[in-house]
Amino acid sequence: MKTLKNAVAVVTGAGSGIGRALAQNLAAKGAQLALADVNSASLEETRSLLGSAEARTYVVDVSNASAVESFAARVKQDFGRASVLINNAGVALYGTFAEITLEEFDWLFRINFYGVLYGCKFFLPLLKAEPEAHLVNISSVFGLIGPAGQTAYAASKFAVRGFTQALSRELLETPVSVSCVHPGGIRTRIADNARAGAATRVGEQTQARERFDQVARTSPEKAAGVIVNGILHKKARILIGADAYQIDFVQRLLPVRSPALLAKLMELKAPKEKPAAKQEIHTRS
Repeated sequence: MKTLKNAVAVVTGAGSGIGRALAQNLAAKGAQLALADVNSASLEETRSLLGSAEARTYVVDVSNASAVESFAARVKQDFGRASVLINNAGVALYGTFAEITLEEFDWLFRINFYGVLYGCKFFLPLLKAEPEAHLVNISSVFGLIGPAGQTAYAASKFAVRGFTQALSRELLETPVSVSCVHPGGIRTRIADNARAGAATRVGEQTQARERFDQVARTSPEKAAGVIVNGILHKKARILIGADAYQIDFVQRLLPVRSPALLAKLMELKAPKEKPAAKQEIHTRS
């Protein structure tokens, strides 16, 4: 898209993090905004930061197909159209595959993948009716590699990547451009808000949060700027952060060995464990 002025941009997960930063960036560029989040309080806080920008808020559970269908209908009623859709809502879940339940796996997948699927299904008719439109699906660097302890999250983000790639081919003859976004470590509250698998220990959760804090170097504002720039330049693939470029390079160069190499790199960057924590892990093993 050449400009976002007067575009109607739909953003899910707009109550915090990248979603909030996207709302602010898009508002500054003159876009009209349809902002969705499951948390009404944080959503209204985002709205309060946008000044005089034309923005409406919608409390939506993206894991619910009927709720997303209703959301699309309300956006059409309120704005008459939609020219940008950013499927940003997402959650995290700590724990190995052995430590999480099938119900927990399903909970994450319904938000991270089916939330994207529903957004595309119900908003694509509006996007296709525009002279020019853009669809953005947020994957992750864990849609490029699958680290231990992230089976559910990586599965959902690989699914978003594959779905987006196939969908982009199907939309080639339409006015809709498509981007798949792979953020590295972004300084949001996703780690703090993450659920822990039913069998994970408190110590494991704390260590995971500390590792995330250590490697999350990119601000949400920077991430939003990269995404919006990608929309304006019709980039099909958007990497965010030096870590994302590093991971992408290594997994392309050494597709078999890259998970082990990157895991070692993460260990080197992670905060050192206290002696008591080491003893606890040793005893468990």
